Amino acid sequence: MAETAADAAETGQTSRSDARKAARAERRAARLAREIGAFAKEHGGAEGQLAYIGEAGARIVLVGQDGAWGDLVAPTYAVAENAVEKSGITVHEEFDGDFALKVRTGPYEWSRMAGIQVGGPSNDS
Repeated sequence: MAETAADAAETGQTSRSDARKAARAERRAARLAREIGAFAKEHGGAEGQLAYIGEAGARIVLVGQDGAWGDLVAPTYAVAENAVEKSGITVHEEFDGDFALKVRTGPYEWSRMAGIQVGGPSNDS
């Protein structure tokens, strides 16, 4: 069956659209890789773990060699994978006990994460 001019135009637009999306994803991964690199430089190196967070994309959890931690959000899991690959950090499959032991927490984290359960403000009104 012969391809019509409309089909050819649609195929051309689709491939251009796909190329733009791929270029945008590559730029996002490069930007995230720079942020990961900056974190690693500031904290004597870093390791990470990726977590799929639904429609929001993927979370990149970073733990520095000094115990500092932070996270970044990528629009897709593929962009997150590309970013950590570009950054060169070690990536853990899970946030398991050995990896979690590297995280240093302070009073701020305890009050924010533990909140009501441990030492936080009461829930009474």
